[in-house]
Amino acid sequence: MRQFLLTPLCFFLFLTSLRAQNSTLFDKLIYTDRKDSLPYRLLKPVNPGAKELFPLVIFLHGSGERGSDNEAQLKHIANLFLDPKYRGKYPCYVLAPQCPKGQLWAQQNRDGSISKEPTTPMKLLITLIDSVTSEFPIDPSRIYITGLSMGGYGTWDLIARYPHKFAAAVPVCGGGDEQTASRIKHIPVWAFHGAKDTIVAPKQSRAMIKALQNVGAAPGYTEYPDIAHTSWIQAYQEPHLLPWLFNQKIDAPSSKLRD
Repeated sequence: MRQFLLTPLCFFLFLTSLRAQNSTLFDKLIYTDRKDSLPYRLLKPVNPGAKELFPLVIFLHGSGERGSDNEAQLKHIANLFLDPKYRGKYPCYVLAPQCPKGQLWAQQNRDGSISKEPTTPMKLLITLIDSVTSEFPIDPSRIYITGLSMGGYGTWDLIARYPHKFAAAVPVCGGGDEQTASRIKHIPVWAFHGAKDTIVAPKQSRAMIKALQNVGAAPGYTEYPDIAHTSWIQAYQEPHLLPWLFNQKIDAPSSKLRD
């Protein structure tokens, strides 16, 4: 019997093709208000027609995936939620918006405090979340948010603005406003960072974790000693991450983010 070995190039092309096929499982959509628009992808549960409510996971990408192709934002998250061992076990909706080039999910003041008003992409995301949760059978007590780098900042920002909306948060190599710790101390948080990160210093995550601990919270924090600014690779491969995430639930969720 003849055996065929894939060359590195062929293997790369095979993986690229597989990712492209997988990404088509995410609906390709655009949310628009009167002035601005926000491209986004939406993954539905395998059996969305069942008479039950499903969790919603919101993923905020990093600065390198900004744009308008409505593709790049899936680069670091699609494989996790399309993995067969998780797709059936943890059916959920996954919302992945794409921030336009030159814009941010979150803007901090010079002193590190959260800006009074959310950025334009964040404003659009806020109304988009309300739209998605109204249209689809989503469990309001199990809405989760995660993001990496720029999206890590966005994750800290959004839970601070709406502390009674999210059942759990997973900020990866990001940073937030330490002054908001008392506002979000009840939210289960598991943060990740690389100790050798020179793009977003690990002291950013350490400061948020310390601030939460100072107000009586018990956040989870994993810092990888030999990793630089790619800690999301290890974070999203943690075997206990999704079991932990989908186990979180809030008793009295806010009806809408705009409330």
